[in-house]
Amino acid sequence: MARRPLPRILSSGNAQIARSREIARTAADSATDVLHPLITITRGLRRLAATARARWAATPKERRGPLLILVAACVLVVALVPYGPLLALVSLMGAAAWKGRERPAVKTGPDDAETERLKALYEALVPYFSVPEDPAPLFTHGGDWSAAFSDFAFDDGRPTRLRVKYPAYFTDGEPAARARIEQLLHAKSGRGREYLFDWDEEANQLEMIVLPALPTTIAAQRFVTAPGETVLGFTDAAAVQRTVPVLTCDGPADAPPVLWRTGPRSTEPHLLVVGQPGSGATTLLRSVALQALAYGDVLIVEGGGTGEYACLTGREGVLGVECGLAGALTSLEWAAHETERRLIAANRARQAGHPAPDDTRRPLWILLDRPSVLGHLAAADGRTDPQELLQVPLRHGRAAQVTVVVAEQFDTAELLDETVRSHTRARVVLGPASPRQIAAVLGAEPRTTPTPVVPPGRGYARLGTGPVLRLQVPATPDPYDDATSDPHRQAVLALLPPRPPSLDDDPGPPTESLPVIRVAPPAVPAEG
Repeated sequence: MARRPLPRILSSGNAQIARSREIARTAADSATDVLHPLITITRGLRRLAATARARWAATPKERRGPLLILVAACVLVVALVPYGPLLALVSLMGAAAWKGRERPAVKTGPDDAETERLKALYEALVPYFSVPEDPAPLFTHGGDWSAAFSDFAFDDGRPTRLRVKYPAYFTDGEPAARARIEQLLHAKSGRGREYLFDWDEEANQLEMIVLPALPTTIAAQRFVTAPGETVLGFTDAAAVQRTVPVLTCDGPADAPPVLWRTGPRSTEPHLLVVGQPGSGATTLLRSVALQALAYGDVLIVEGGGTGEYACLTGREGVLGVECGLAGALTSLEWAAHETERRLIAANRARQAGHPAPDDTRRPLWILLDRPSVLGHLAAADGRTDPQELLQVPLRHGRAAQVTVVVAEQFDTAELLDETVRSHTRARVVLGPASPRQIAAVLGAEPRTTPTPVVPPGRGYARLGTGPVLRLQVPATPDPYDDATSDPHRQAVLALLPPRPPSLDDDPGPPTESLPVIRVAPPAVPAEG
């Protein structure tokens, strides 16, 4: 049989039904918008009536008679007052509108998923916070978690803030016991985030907070600091008591800096930077050099030989950028003699009752990047280790206005000389590292949990015996690198001092206090 087409009324029925439903829904929404004040007042009158009924039911029977007399007297007074009924009606409508307004839902407690997460944390802490001898244990299997947890907050189902109350007999003074609790909370709360653990031994409470990531939008720039202050990077606002104005990618802002103070009154006159390859140690040294050139002289010795400091070659205030072993030994030997000369000149002026000479008060910075490479080459060639030439600047540099900055990698950090280790009291660790590695360099473990993946320039800093601070080094890349973005390149080039006139024009007599920098003339092609 040949198929017959369905009638039009049947084929288009579904579309007409859907269109009718849409029209009805639109009409209902429009009517709701128009009648919204009436609906609100009606809801308020219903709530007022329910409140009045509850009050009447709660009133004792012996007081209901006087209450009715009082209400009748009020109604009579309102009826006799001019415009009283109208004012009473307006007041009733206003009270009903206020009572019937839609209030936003306020979350008063955790939902089911958050409750399950808190129960799991509570059960995981039972073996650590309970003993069989406790007659009233705070932590028991299947117990009430609300008595132990307070002040909690969640983000996407994972806790971002939690306060834990633990028994007084827990050994919170032992680092190993505290580390076990921190590791457990870190694993149960979600990895990949940086947690801050604040132990209050006096109140027997532990507060866990998820820290936000430090901003990476601060590039190299001229920071507002006093003479002798160097910005190593930026940290959390609650960790320091000072902020400096900076220019970020989003505009001007105030950022909390990690300030390193050098000079005769500094307790940490020298700096040691340890990090993984590509973690930003060279970036930090480049940032320190740009800040030091504003008021001092800089001598750079690069052991890696990668040319990361080529942008500083020949600039005013840069005494030299040495990459080879011979030039490094010569420069460091001159730096040792210069330190001794400054000490002798300052001592003679002090004995004569005169101020120190000007050439001894200008700061001298010695930046040594990866000295282990130069030490290996010196040992193979039978020459002096460059680290041995740093003994005089390290021991007497504070009185002579000489500052030493050493950068090394983790895999060769054990090759550092004992003098370098003992006199570099300002320490910085960059890149991913375990708490044990951080403690081996800084002398103390951080209060936060290090993350396995961090951006370049992220790490920890500790100045002397101070607290361990999170650190983000300002972006100071090599401007001659093709991978550098144009804004960062222009920011670094703007901080570079100008190049002095060519030394071939007016060589002048060489001085004993500064090394002689010889510039080779350009090659001239031979004539035919």
